[in-house]
Amino acid sequence: MQHIIDRFISYVTIDTESDASSETTPSTAKQWDLANKLVEELKAIGMQEVTIDDKAYIMATLPSNVDHEVPTIGFISHFDTTPDFTGANVNPQIVKNYNGKDIVLNAEQNIILSPSYFKDLLQYKGQTLITTDGTTLLGADDKAGITEIVTAMEFLIKNPDINHGKIRVGFTPDEEIGRGAHHFDVDKFGADWAYTMDGSQIGELEYENFNAAGAKITFKGKSVHPGYAKGKMINSMLIANDFINALPSDETPQETKGYEGFYHVLHLTGSIEETVLELIIRDHNKIKFEKRKEKIEKISRKINKKFAKQFGEDIVIAEIKDQYYNMKEKVVPVKHIVDIAEKAMKELEIKPLIKPIRGGTDGCQLSYMGLPCPNIFAGGHNFHGKYEYVPVESMQKAVDVIVKIAELTSMPNFGLELSKKRK
Repeated sequence: MQHIIDRFISYVTIDTESDASSETTPSTAKQWDLANKLVEELKAIGMQEVTIDDKAYIMATLPSNVDHEVPTIGFISHFDTTPDFTGANVNPQIVKNYNGKDIVLNAEQNIILSPSYFKDLLQYKGQTLITTDGTTLLGADDKAGITEIVTAMEFLIKNPDINHGKIRVGFTPDEEIGRGAHHFDVDKFGADWAYTMDGSQIGELEYENFNAAGAKITFKGKSVHPGYAKGKMINSMLIANDFINALPSDETPQETKGYEGFYHVLHLTGSIEETVLELIIRDHNKIKFEKRKEKIEKISRKINKKFAKQFGEDIVIAEIKDQYYNMKEKVVPVKHIVDIAEKAMKELEIKPLIKPIRGGTDGCQLSYMGLPCPNIFAGGHNFHGKYEYVPVESMQKAVDVIVKIAELTSMPNFGLELSKKRK
């Protein structure tokens, strides 16, 4: 497992934070640092047709080693990290033979990773954990996925006795800001289907996700000297506060689970004259998703009506943009691609945890672009923050799942079984 640890650490110590305010692809120049490293590493392990385009999308091929026709499958991960929490100067800590007790991430700042709060930790007693030092995120989302894919390809290359069909590998920038699939060339990738290695705990297998939209709400105001403000001042920050309070208080990320949708206030900046609120809208159900967007518009209209005479124009301007949709619609017609991953896990004595994603992956958009793409666990926990960690054993199991899927889809009768399922 040391090989996995070394590879993973070599990735996470490279800062690849993306930036939603940027209009370039990748959104940050520093993403090229890891992208270029990955290209050289793929070549070094023996992958073929290794390419990187002008937007840092990486693709590579492991040719089939069987003489019968089987599907071409793909594995995809992203190399950027979220801008929600710093990924600069990541200093991973290795906790061997975890004892089930508190882990001191940062003694100076008294930052503790505790199983009394993060109960999932207790699943990994006796295992090796990689954590943060309490000042940055770790980057297992999704550098664990990249580690697993590269390691699995290297294993297959070094063990040619293991049968597999043609495998395509893809690494993308900017997934964390919703753009990971925007410039992905599905035709060039050329896979019948793919899997994103971008889930959390061991066993996760997902083919349902949120329908997602982002909203930017701009509130206008009028600044007047506070001593003479009676009937004249309009404080845009207070209007924004009224807007937030009009949203259902029990429909936030911290109050919901499973298939329950939410509104999530992400960012708020403002002054008396103008305040900008950014939020995201999520729901698995398409009808409820549309109603959530309508509620944003309804609240905006109500506030505008209230201030129509005093302000003279709309005081609230709502811009709502869809981001991605529930992949279930595209995956269910080819559900065998989920079944094969489930079978691979069971053969490896991993309990499949089939559940909806409370978020999204590149696979959400790729499924609507013609590449059905369920999601498989990468092993990490507590993504996007200083309490992030990943068990090394989970990463090794993810490698095993990739190899097993490759084996199962290379069987001589797979094409026949595939045609039966299509009928």
